[in-house]
Amino acid sequence: MVQRIQTVYLLLVVIFSLLAIFSFPVWTDATKTAILARSIPVLWVCFSAVAVLAFYSILKFNKRQFQFVINRINILINLFLLGFFAYQSLNLSGEAQVSEKGIGMLIPIFSIVLLVFANKAIKRDEALVKSADRLR
Repeated sequence: MVQRIQTVYLLLVVIFSLLAIFSFPVWTDATKTAILARSIPVLWVCFSAVAVLAFYSILKFNKRQFQFVINRINILINLFLLGFFAYQSLNLSGEAQVSEKGIGMLIPIFSIVLLVFANKAIKRDEALVKSADRLR
């Protein structure tokens, strides 16, 4: 259902994840070559999983509790991505692997925030349905 606000949030997560795979550079190496997420298999799989789970969550609009669980799993995948980026940028030698950080490293943060907003909207919908069921 497109008219619900959580659908908009989840659609933004899908768009950001696909942009992270195909157009936003994750980092720039020492030779000034932009590295995209599709060139690193772990990042490609994780960003793809985030996009697919968010889209699947949109399709499961009538099962709000299941949608909530899918979004929680999606948040965990984004936290893994955030940890991977922190490891790459802090623990590895700077000029050998990562010379400049790209906008792609911020995508998991945006996704987590949007997924939290979507979960809050799902909780509001669930509370609204339960209160309407009490009145019947």
